[in-house]
Amino acid sequence: MPQTIAYTIDDRRYLSITDRCTLACEFCPKTKGSMQVHEHDLTFNHRPETEEIIAAIGKVGDYSWIIFCGYGESTLRLKTMLEVASYVKQQGGLVRLNTDGLANLVHKRNVLPEMTGLIDAVSISLNAQNEEVYNRHCIPALDHSWQAMLDFLQQAPAFIPEVTATAINGLDGVDIEACRRLAEERGARFEQRQLDLVG
Repeated sequence: MPQTIAYTIDDRRYLSITDRCTLACEFCPKTKGSMQVHEHDLTFNHRPETEEIIAAIGKVGDYSWIIFCGYGESTLRLKTMLEVASYVKQQGGLVRLNTDGLANLVHKRNVLPEMTGLIDAVSISLNAQNEEVYNRHCIPALDHSWQAMLDFLQQAPAFIPEVTATAINGLDGVDIEACRRLAEERGARFEQRQLDLVG
């Protein structure tokens, strides 16, 4: 069965470029054993290269947004992600990144300047109002992930035009209003997501 690299929801084209992640969120369908988003199965048999991802997009102009998402953390494949984003921008498209906000921690440098002009919007999974609740739900692989994500959220508005932080309503111990304050204090918009609603 061919691998789904790109899939469409409404008029948005989503790109699934990796199955690896820096978190093992207990609320993520992948952690529960499902690779399904709507009618799309995102099971991986290989990590697609730049040319394959570009081919899978189709006509950029057919979509309102090209979004790096899927069940993996796209910034783990930073070079590939930025190459694809560059292509989309050359075609006049808009690019959004859905991320856990741990790219700087993983790559051991501030990668946000590399995204300038290529990523139009970023959605960062804030997920909790403090480190204890974050670690309980997100189960990070790397130490200091909570602080690294907050730092990324703080820095992002200087490099990316539209920055949103998200948290999931319905997760035990998550204070949505406290999450909203954390986001807005850092110059970001806030959006609450609903538990078990994917895509």
